[in-house]
Amino acid sequence: PTHPNPLLPPAPLLTPTMPNPTATFNTTEGTFTAEIFMDTLPITASNFVDLCNTGFYNGVHFHRVIDGFMLQFGCPHAKNAKAQNSGTGGPKPGSTYTCGGRTITRDANEGCIPDELVDKTSNEPGTLSMANTGAPNSGGSQFFVNTVHNEFLDWFRPDLGESQHPVFGRVVTGMDIVNKIGKARCDSNDNPNTPIMMNTITIA
Repeated sequence: PTHPNPLLPPAPLLTPTMPNPTATFNTTEGTFTAEIFMDTLPITASNFVDLCNTGFYNGVHFHRVIDGFMLQFGCPHAKNAKAQNSGTGGPKPGSTYTCGGRTITRDANEGCIPDELVDKTSNEPGTLSMANTGAPNSGGSQFFVNTVHNEFLDWFRPDLGESQHPVFGRVVTGMDIVNKIGKARCDSNDNPNTPIMMNTITIA
């Protein structure tokens, strides 16, 4: 990787020459694709790829959309588009996935993964970034797509704020669909009035 990752041993299984995976997001508003940064954030990217491949995200709705900011997604409670507890869920606690030939175990309480604050890609328009509660190691399945440059969310910009949201991907095609979702009319909780569902996310 470009930036040595202190969370992983320098295993030869992390082959830099392997192309990064591409995720295809098939939503009820259209399709967009994104490069997933397996080369620089393997723990975060492998967690995401595992959730995609196991169908975790299928049928989940975008539960928080703010025009001029971002669209948030990935809470399993949001299979019900109007669930009051949307934004609080994550992967199955204690579940596992593989990364670079080793097994990573999500935590036993909320299925969270370790923070991977190693790559200084900014929260620019079209980037995919990990959502968390603000506490260390509190990310799991939820992420957001930035629709503007939200540099105050960068983990390496403490001068702009305390937020630490590592970027693990970038939209390659279909940014018009992302922006269309970003313009959805929402209720007072930033939940789209007309539900927007993820049909599938496939990895290639």
